[in-house]
Amino acid sequence: MQLKQYQQQALSALQDFLETTRETGDASAAFETATQSLSLGRYGGEYRPLQDLAATPYVCIRIPTGGGKTILGAHSVKLAGASFLERDFPVALWLVPSNTIRKQTVEALKNPAHPYRQVLDDAFEGRVRVFDIADFPHIRPTDMLEAACIVVGTIQTLRVEKTEGRKVYDHHEALEPHFVRFSRLPAGLEHDDVGNPKFSFANLLHLHRPLMIVDEAHNAVTGLTREVQTRINPACIIEFTATPKSRSNVLFSVSATALKDEEMIKLPIVLTAHKSWQAAVNGALAERTRLVETARSESDYIRPIVLFQAQNKDQEASAETLKQHLIDSEQIPADRIAVVTGDQRELDGLDLFDPNCSIEYVITVQALKEGWDCSFAYVFCSLANIRSRTDVEQLLGRVLRMPYARRRSQQALNRAYAHVCEPNFIEAAVHLRDRLVDMGFEAEEAEDNIETHGLDLDHGTEPDPTPAPVTFQLETAPAITDLPESLREIVRVEDTPEGGATLVIETPVPEADQEALVALMPEATRDEARQQLEFQRHHAEKHDSPAARQAPFTVPQLCLAVQGTLELAEPELFLDLGGWNLLDYPATLSPDEFKAEESHQSFSLDVSDEEKVVYNHISDEIRQPELGGLHSHWDEKVLNRWLDRQCRAADVPQTQMLEFIRRVITDLMDHRGIELAALVRAKYRLAKAITRKISDHRKQARDRGYQASLFAEDAPVEVSFDYGFHFPSDTYPATRFYRGSYRFQKHYYGNHRVGDLNNSGEEFECARALDMQQDVKYWVRNLDSHPQAAFRLPLARGWFYPDFVAMLEDGRILVVEYKGEQLVEKSSEKQKANVGALWEEKSGGKGLFLMAVHDQNGLNVFDQIKNKIS
Repeated sequence: MQLKQYQQQALSALQDFLETTRETGDASAAFETATQSLSLGRYGGEYRPLQDLAATPYVCIRIPTGGGKTILGAHSVKLAGASFLERDFPVALWLVPSNTIRKQTVEALKNPAHPYRQVLDDAFEGRVRVFDIADFPHIRPTDMLEAACIVVGTIQTLRVEKTEGRKVYDHHEALEPHFVRFSRLPAGLEHDDVGNPKFSFANLLHLHRPLMIVDEAHNAVTGLTREVQTRINPACIIEFTATPKSRSNVLFSVSATALKDEEMIKLPIVLTAHKSWQAAVNGALAERTRLVETARSESDYIRPIVLFQAQNKDQEASAETLKQHLIDSEQIPADRIAVVTGDQRELDGLDLFDPNCSIEYVITVQALKEGWDCSFAYVFCSLANIRSRTDVEQLLGRVLRMPYARRRSQQALNRAYAHVCEPNFIEAAVHLRDRLVDMGFEAEEAEDNIETHGLDLDHGTEPDPTPAPVTFQLETAPAITDLPESLREIVRVEDTPEGGATLVIETPVPEADQEALVALMPEATRDEARQQLEFQRHHAEKHDSPAARQAPFTVPQLCLAVQGTLELAEPELFLDLGGWNLLDYPATLSPDEFKAEESHQSFSLDVSDEEKVVYNHISDEIRQPELGGLHSHWDEKVLNRWLDRQCRAADVPQTQMLEFIRRVITDLMDHRGIELAALVRAKYRLAKAITRKISDHRKQARDRGYQASLFAEDAPVEVSFDYGFHFPSDTYPATRFYRGSYRFQKHYYGNHRVGDLNNSGEEFECARALDMQQDVKYWVRNLDSHPQAAFRLPLARGWFYPDFVAMLEDGRILVVEYKGEQLVEKSSEKQKANVGALWEEKSGGKGLFLMAVHDQNGLNVFDQIKNKIS
């Protein structure tokens, strides 16, 4: 299974953290280094060692629902084994939140045809053993020494308040062979009443210091105590969750927008609010009918499913009532409906992806069984209160997954749909936003991915740019005469039979007048009133933006003529044009780049009275060389092949890699006098050193290719609209937005949707100066965090994402990069200035590039931009 970009980046960040921790022994410093170097996925926060587990590295990867946490867990076993544990065959304890998930995970990891198991088989050449924690007595010593051994359990299994009666802590004679291999056992094992170490599974884990993978078991990590440390003794802990806790060390954070970009989930969510549950049901059925017709145009089989959340048994719209309503009033055949409640489990044993399956409607009350997953679920219809957090989060998550993890050709099938029983539409939208935040969305990202559409049963769903009214119920009629005149025209008061009043606001309230209106509300409801008024205003501004009007915004890109064909100038191209050949570079490692010696203790080998080899675990340190490194069958060829597997790179042919590694080994042995046995013991560090060396050589080759390809006198460089970048009109994947006091007027995606911009500071001043230019038609804050939606220029070692791009009134494109004066002279910034100037030169007058600074020869940023345009 090909990993998505964000998954690759998450694993890369994890590898950087583990390797640095392994080399320095300082997880806190390694965490800071790894997170500071991130261009994508940065979350913020300091590293906090676990209480009573301070020496155990612990990090969290934050991924919203539908992001593929389990596949990352499978990749992490090999990654941690090589980067930190330095074991060919690590032991992993895989913790999940429930027994249902445990069984499903075991089944997937044991199935040779499942993508999760295929990841493990590829990593360990098929030498993988997977066990349910209930089957631990069947684990043999060879399973743990000659194969990657993965044990799947729940945190409940490891509770240590009372170990009596818990099988993982009990003495088991079947585990004796694991322990007699040691001539001396380490401290920290649990003993029986007479002082002998128990042959328990917990003690076995203690001996092997497992990698601990935690999948959404929210209290599993922060709940670990000193007892767990002494009994389980994990070497490293990696957690995958959508909702990290306050003490989680979030190493890498994936936004929901990134999942959308990678075609993993359906977004936006199209919300329709209804005044009765019957209307909500009817709207959901009409939605499905339209989607069924649309799905006929897809090459893949898709059967859209409606997921109903019924009310409790003692309420009007119970599961039983709803099913009967579907059959009697909506004429739905009973065999197309499945009810999933505590008493009825009508989905058990069904394959919803099977074209022969008849199920089109699923009714539940609280939550479907954990692990239930069907990406054909498109419509979520809640007849209950969507303020209820847990149930709505879980059920809503069911309709977000994208069928086949691939964007559909029909736009309607790239969205999810929610029909709710809530007379106040804006209130429903705000609560839906809050539920998305609970599922791992950023707050502004969640709001930006809720669309309001009107349902036309004859013509389908069309965007409705008219903002829905905001309504507030008050016990007494407010004094409208006290409001500013501008508000009196847009606020309507309707008397209620109970003597109160309904406040109706159909037109968005200007931000400057909002507080005057909020002051009419009771103190307890003012925060919610602000949220609803802001949502209404933002929705209106979004649909009045140049992007919503599909105004054109295309930027010509830098291209190279290669063998008569125009190609985009990309960093990978410079490597090829530079004639990249690894064997053209020296195959030497200096003492600073690689040392075979390491100061920590290792295993010691001896022979017992029965003349069998045993080994002593003489160090509790994590840094233990793999025993396989001491085996006599290792020679230079075996080491070469092993290193080749560790160092493989897509841009280096295997013949080149093998020869380069052979030269490295020869140099280390002949010129530095390092013996083969020492190289084998240090093989993991040697692999990392060789990988870093190759990376350095690659950078040199790319630098040469970059200069020759773009800046030589005869370089075939062009700037072409035929290869132009089009700012998409339907998506702007920022995860946070500017919320300062200045109101922008010309942002392409809406004036409240200026992404990734602080409320003050020099970049904000540059954005304001651009917004105030008379000759600027519209502009955009360019997003370096989402390459698919951003304009970029090539650098020798990556990409340059200018801060701002503007469409001028005369049709020219202005690209602006702002830099603090202390940074302008850095070589990396000079490279950006050079490629920007090259882009302008080759654009034929259609493009302008400006590297703006705070003060340039007495000119402020506004005047620098104005002069550039004129």
